[in-house]
Amino acid sequence: MTKTDLSDRYRDYIACLNSQDWQKLGQFVDDGAIHNGRRLGLSGYVAMLERDFDEIPDLHFNVLMLIADPPYVACRLGFDCTPKGKFLDLEVNGRRVAFSENVIYEFRHGKIVEVWSVIDKVAIEAQFRGER
Repeated sequence: MTKTDLSDRYRDYIACLNSQDWQKLGQFVDDGAIHNGRRLGLSGYVAMLERDFDEIPDLHFNVLMLIADPPYVACRLGFDCTPKGKFLDLEVNGRRVAFSENVIYEFRHGKIVEVWSVIDKVAIEAQFRGER
């Protein structure tokens, strides 16, 4: 897969997430997918995303930066949303928060096999202290 092909594939994956088309997610995520060292498989990956969208009804993945170096994609995702209750052990309770997530994906045969993800919790804490 070329860098352009992989970038396009990743953007299609993000579109799938934003449309919550879980039936289609298997086109992008491998049955044995690993997320931050935990083997979730496709069903666990779907369950994780369904939980995220349940806890954050206005969740939308925005690609801020994207670098493709096959078989890897590195991305900075931006979020501006209103989690319903606790989020990252913070009492958000419907307050609007903006934060980013830095993620590296490994693709094999066009599917995500492993994900390493770090969410910028410090940015949310700073907003609560009025430092936004």
